[in-house]
Amino acid sequence: MHSRREFLGLSSLALAGAACARTQTGEVAPQGVLPPSIANLTSMHDRMRPITSEERRARIERAKELMASQRLDAFLMAGGTSLKYFTNMDWGNSERMLAVVIPRIGRPFVVCPSFERDRAMEQIQSGPLAKDSGLLTWEEDESPYRLVADGLRTLGFANAKLGIEERVPHVFSEGVAKALPSAELSSAIPVTAGCRGVKDAHEIELMRLASTVTLAAYAAAHRALKDGLTQNDFGDLVAKAHTKLGFHGGAGVQVGVYSALPHGSITPQVIREGSILLIDGGCSVDGYSSDLSRTFVLGKPTEKMKRVFEIEHRAQTAAVKTARPGLECQAVDAAARKVIVDAGYGPDYKYFTHRVGHGMGMDGHEWPYLVRGNTTLLQRGMVFSDEPGIYIRGEFGVRLEDDMVITESGAELLTPQSPSLEDPFGS
Repeated sequence: MHSRREFLGLSSLALAGAACARTQTGEVAPQGVLPPSIANLTSMHDRMRPITSEERRARIERAKELMASQRLDAFLMAGGTSLKYFTNMDWGNSERMLAVVIPRIGRPFVVCPSFERDRAMEQIQSGPLAKDSGLLTWEEDESPYRLVADGLRTLGFANAKLGIEERVPHVFSEGVAKALPSAELSSAIPVTAGCRGVKDAHEIELMRLASTVTLAAYAAAHRALKDGLTQNDFGDLVAKAHTKLGFHGGAGVQVGVYSALPHGSITPQVIREGSILLIDGGCSVDGYSSDLSRTFVLGKPTEKMKRVFEIEHRAQTAAVKTARPGLECQAVDAAARKVIVDAGYGPDYKYFTHRVGHGMGMDGHEWPYLVRGNTTLLQRGMVFSDEPGIYIRGEFGVRLEDDMVITESGAELLTPQSPSLEDPFGS
């Protein structure tokens, strides 16, 4: 699942190799010179405990349990996040299919292009399939779909009910369907979301570290904020701060009236005294995401800005105080939305234009979603963004976003809430 960061982060991350720090006169500093607040950061990379093959093997066993409950005989993955989650294979999709089939009973098998065999074997050996899997290869003039069909027949699943992971390109699933017409193809989302939607303690530890890193990067960049920087300059400071902290990350930056557009604008923007900024981004720690938004002002905010921030803060608090195991997802959105509408920024989606949150994990956006109409029950270990927003077109917008884990009896934000527009990081 693609996150909005893949759009918002382009401008800042693309500039990560160029220096953007400016002197107090607004002149561009020499390449390699960083503001002290960023230069003095130290890496947090040694705090990361990577996911082990044993943990991934347990995920596969859990997937088999879910396959049994869904009456699936096997499920098929191509490149993408689920492949990484279960197997530790980091593979993109192209017109040449690499697929992994996990059967409910029997050995998993991998289908890959023959000339990619060595690369595939390297990655297989780095994960849980190293001890118990088969590898089937196909030449350029052969059909990979036939190999999937042959592998399933060998396992006794000629008439399989085969789950297809949602990232699998249609051309791949269509090819498998034609090669094995006796099979029934179905969605594997109950399996993949069933495994990935509820995080264990190790996953939450990684996500907590990711949020900690991003908040520290934001705070360091904020201390270097000066009149005359562009939004790309500031985004580059955020990216460099993440790098100093030992991880790849960044943020999209919107200034002034453009902060009223939830996903921003590509219009060039310059930060001036009195400008309001909305930043949104995060990083990845061993594949697990953070997603934080902060809103602040260079200098003195207006009374209206402060009033809207206070409403936002109460709405974010209402969401985290409402969330708990057994509650429907939609109830969390309703709690935050009520605060905003009751304060005069309604009705409905007029000013708070999006849902209050999305599931998080290895993808920045994943199931389930905190949105009206979603009756999915919250479970301990689910992680979401908590991000109400108020957007006043032609003036400004305010969004506060922290990541939230469902606990045994309630919910907890992984980072402290922002105190104010003037002191967004609690100096």
